[in-house]
Amino acid sequence: MAESDLATLLQTLEPVLFPQPYGYAVCDVPPSFPVFATVAEVEGMTVVAVLADLESAGFRSAPWARISLTVQSDLAAVGLTAAFSGALGRKGISCNVIAGFHHDHLFVPWDRRFYAMAALEALSHS
Repeated sequence: MAESDLATLLQTLEPVLFPQPYGYAVCDVPPSFPVFATVAEVEGMTVVAVLADLESAGFRSAPWARISLTVQSDLAAVGLTAAFSGALGRKGISCNVIAGFHHDHLFVPWDRRFYAMAALEALSHS
């Protein structure tokens, strides 16, 4: 069952850092390689995928680290995004969020990934 209580959500964030970098690209048609997420926009389809797959298909992207929060958050929960984005923002870490039905997935600059994990873990223990 999805959790909506902010205090419980924060105590049980359990962030997981994925070992490979991800990237963003814009495509006209769905790519033939596996993607993590797509977003349909007027300008084209934004694709988020493992960076190596994007580069193999000829796309260029900055490297992004994927951190997934394993807590199953309710889509209607209030304050979770504000809490983790505030914690990261105070450390000067940008964050792009993709909310799935069960979990939130954060994309932070690759070179700041360990700082982001430390900030999230500190938030979870506060």
